[in-house]
This record gives sequence, structure tokens and C-alpha cells, in this order.
Amino acid sequence: MSRRVVRQSKFRHVFGQAAKADQAYEDIRVSKVTWDSFFCAVNPKFLAIIVEAGGGGAFIVLPLAKVWQIPDYTPMRNITEPIITLEGHSKRVGILSWHPTARNVLLSAGGDNVIIIWNVGTGEVLLSLDDMHPDVIHSVCWNSNGSLLATTCKDKTLRIIDPRKGQVVAERFAAHEGMRPMRAVFTRQGHIFTTGFTRMSQRELGLWDPNNFEEPVALQEMDTSNGVLLPFYDPDSSIVYLCGKGDSSIRYFEITDEPPFVHYLNTFSSKEPQRGMGFMPKRGLDVSKCEIARFYKLHERKCEPIIMTVPRKSDLFQDDLYPDTPGPEPALEADEWLSGQDAEPVLISLRDGYVPPKHRELRVTKRNILDLRPPSGPRRSQSASDAPLSQHTLETLLEEIKALRERVQAQEQRITALENMLCELVDGTD
Repeated sequence: MSRRVVRQSKFRHVFGQAAKADQAYEDIRVSKVTWDSFFCAVNPKFLAIIVEAGGGGAFIVLPLAKVWQIPDYTPMRNITEPIITLEGHSKRVGILSWHPTARNVLLSAGGDNVIIIWNVGTGEVLLSLDDMHPDVIHSVCWNSNGSLLATTCKDKTLRIIDPRKGQVVAERFAAHEGMRPMRAVFTRQGHIFTTGFTRMSQRELGLWDPNNFEEPVALQEMDTSNGVLLPFYDPDSSIVYLCGKGDSSIRYFEITDEPPFVHYLNTFSSKEPQRGMGFMPKRGLDVSKCEIARFYKLHERKCEPIIMTVPRKSDLFQDDLYPDTPGPEPALEADEWLSGQDAEPVLISLRDGYVPPKHRELRVTKRNILDLRPPSGPRRSQSASDAPLSQHTLETLLEEIKALRERVQAQEQRITALENMLCELVDGTD
């Protein structure tokens, strides 16, 4: 009689649990757009959700802390003016992804089948990949150092792209044979994890080596459903979580070097279907409770945290669960990355927990205004209006801008004070 050997893994007993009702965010009109997207983004300080609005593009930002410290100056109106506007797509944008290691580098992909990489600190287009996808782009993912992209497209092709060279370095047609959308993410080993559909419309997952796309490393059929499986990959634990839009469950798998390479761990199930999902970065988790993942599940009218925990008896810091993890600081500037440099993420320790920095503002520089270099090409006569700015003139302009900003802030504070007084008067008459 043969005896079954149970695979050893510290993540075998990971379990999921919905947060208590008082930890959920109520009365949120989640967007009803049919785009297969997360509709939610989260970091250790804030939660952002795409909400229903005429014309689209509206989102709400909520603080995660339940104990609020109200500052002296608090704007009481919606923010309607962006700090910068990026214009380049001819159709709506459905995908946004920050570069994992370079400051202010943002990727966007839209219904025009174009990928644009921006420097949001200057508003400039760094790269435009407009001839690589003949149809709608379903997903885009950076590798760990941001040197490569993995994309999936309606033409059923999985592509590995070097964005700075503008080249497709590897591709696989029909990684999943079905016509429904595919998704792809890089793993820490450099493999590609994909989700898609079989020819018979069964959901399917796959693991691929981009150096040999002929045969999959692993290919597993899942179930029959129309919902696209959205993968959330944690490189620290090498666990991938699969959330199907319209499903009421989260399935999770561990990826290892041992056959069958993608190992099923467990399923978290609930009663209500999910409209979207947000995934907290590792630095935002509670290490004292052995929390290894946290999701923010979008319902029709609320957002519910889902906590994944490894049961441990000890109250000490669990080194094996929390290796050093990518922090918020960039390893490169945008120009350095564009010139060809690569760097791995700057890692931080979670031993003492993570405290988000108080002030992290995007500094926008308009180069077409402040660039003092003379224009290239043949010299021409200059009028007073197009002469380059002198250092004295530039300093004067900057001082005037600073004074105007201070004046605007003072007016904002005055308006806020008047609004507060008005609210008190209204309350007093009730």
C-alpha cells in the first residue's frame, strides 16, 4: 500500500477572513464599466476606487486609518484640477502601471492599441510603442527591474517587449486557445504566469519560460465560467491569488521549482460576487498578526477588506514570512532608466513595521519653460520675446510663482474657515 506524501510548505495553511463590518467602506457607487479591470488601487495610506460618474474617469480616495487626525487646513471641496495632464492616446485608457524602480515613470495603454511610457514629473512622453499590437491590449506587466514588459492582446498573442529598444524579444501565439481575454504577470524567477480560457471556454492557468515558449512549464484547467481571472502575484512568497470578476471566491497557488510547479493551496469563499479588487503592497500589512496579503473587495455599494494570514503561535517577528520587500523609494531617475540603466527595487525590512512617510509630493517640472539650453539647429536672429531666460529673470519668476502659491493657499484656508463657520450656523438653526 502506497502512502501519500504531503508537500511541505509554510503556506499550506494560509486562510482568508473578511474584516469586521465596521472595517468596511460603505455607500460607494462602484463603477459599472464592463472593462476587465481591478477598479481599485491601495497603498499603506490610501484606498482609491473607480466610481460611477457621467463620462467616466471619476475616482474616490479614502484614508485607511480609522483614527483621523484633522489638520488645521483641510480642503472641503472635490479636487477638479489635476496637477498634470498627460495627452497622447486617441481612445480611452484602460491600463496604468507604475515602473517598479524608476521615479515618476508611468505606463498607459488604451483602446487605440498603443502603449505610452511617460515621465509624469515633466509631462513628457518617454517612449511610444504604437506598432506592436494589432488589436486591443488586455494586460501589461513590468518585470522586477522594469527592463521588460509582458503583454496580452486580443489577437491571442503573449509578447515579451523591451520597451527601450522597441522590440518584441519573444512571443507565443495562443498561450490559451480560447477567445476570452488573457492576463499575464512576471514571477520572481523570470517566468510568465498567465490566465485564460480553453477552446471549450474553461478557465485555465499557465506557467511559461520566455526563453522557451514552445511548451508550457505548467498548464492547468480550472472551471467553466465567463469571468476573467485577474492574477495578483506576491514575489516575496511566490503566491499568486486569482480573483475572477463576478466570482465570490479567491483561489491561491504557490509557484515553486518542483513539479507540478503551480501548487493549489486553498480557496477563500464568500456569498457576494466581487466587482473589482485591490491588493495591498507587502509593506502595508500587519506583521504582528502574520498577515501575508490583504485584498480590498469591491461590492456594488461597498469595499470590504479580506485578510490572508499564516497561523503561527509565536508573537515574535517571522523572518521566513517577511523577507526584505520593495519600499517606496525609487532606485533610478527617469532619465537614467531611459538611457539604459537598470536597478533592482530598493528593499526595506518589516521587522519593526512600516511607517509611511508623511509627505510624498509629485514635483512637476515644465521643461519647455525652464530649459535654458539654446535650441539646436542654425542660429537665427532673436527678438526680445524669444531670447533665453537669464538666471536673474528665472529666479524672479520662481519667486513670483512661490508667492502666488502662498497666496492661493492662504485663500484656500480662508475659504475653508468660512465654510466651517457656515456649517456651524446651519447646525445652530436646526
